[in-house]
Amino acid sequence: IDVGNTNICGGIYEDSRGVSLAHTLRIHTVPKKTEDEYSTIFKAILLDRGIAPSYISEVVLSSVVPALTEAMCVMCERLFGSSPIVLGPAVYGRLPLSVPSPHEIGADLVADALAAWRKTGGASIVVDFGTALTFTCVGHESNILGVAIAPGLGTAVNALSRDTAQLPFVQLVAPTAAIGTNTIMAIQSGVIHGYIGLVEHMVGKIKAEVGGEIRVIATGGLSKTIASLTAVFDSIDPDLTLDGLAYVAEYVNA
Repeated sequence: IDVGNTNICGGIYEDSRGVSLAHTLRIHTVPKKTEDEYSTIFKAILLDRGIAPSYISEVVLSSVVPALTEAMCVMCERLFGSSPIVLGPAVYGRLPLSVPSPHEIGADLVADALAAWRKTGGASIVVDFGTALTFTCVGHESNILGVAIAPGLGTAVNALSRDTAQLPFVQLVAPTAAIGTNTIMAIQSGVIHGYIGLVEHMVGKIKAEVGGEIRVIATGGLSKTIASLTAVFDSIDPDLTLDGLAYVAEYVNA
């Protein structure tokens, strides 16, 4: 379970090796919801997929919403009968990655980095298109070198509609031209093409600093919107964070 600022995503794996993702789920993050409410939602989704909660033998939890972390833990205890493995500083020492500033880095970014390392076996940049746009760099020696953070695409669009009097909220789809002929196209062009430039520039700067061969992986809800418009990515992996959490279980149980 990956608790993000916008969505809570879940992945159901047939084993703990992160290689057999059977089902995914996504619900809107509501920090004020209780463990009972989330338990009802998760149970309903699982049963709708034909999965009894008792079928779940272990849960790994990543959360960047502190107000929901405890609620998710209680939900897991009630619904699945066991406490989850909570990805955080207490777990990092058991992973094959060195983690800088362990009390500051987002647990989801650690999951991204772990999955990238397992899948590439070398240096990588994970560009995660979430509420924030993050660039997590894994070095050649299985170490997280650091992170760069910018506002996410959705965050930028929300800010425009919230903080201006005449600009509306628009859906983020690729415009047909860089020059918008109406307000909606103008915002789409500015955000989409502007962020392509941001991503390409950041990846170029990070590659120059790290040196050597380095793979670039796109993940996150809006990754496909951007990835089809640039050649900067070596792969698109929308389930990278969930795979990373599945790998965490493997190392914790080793």
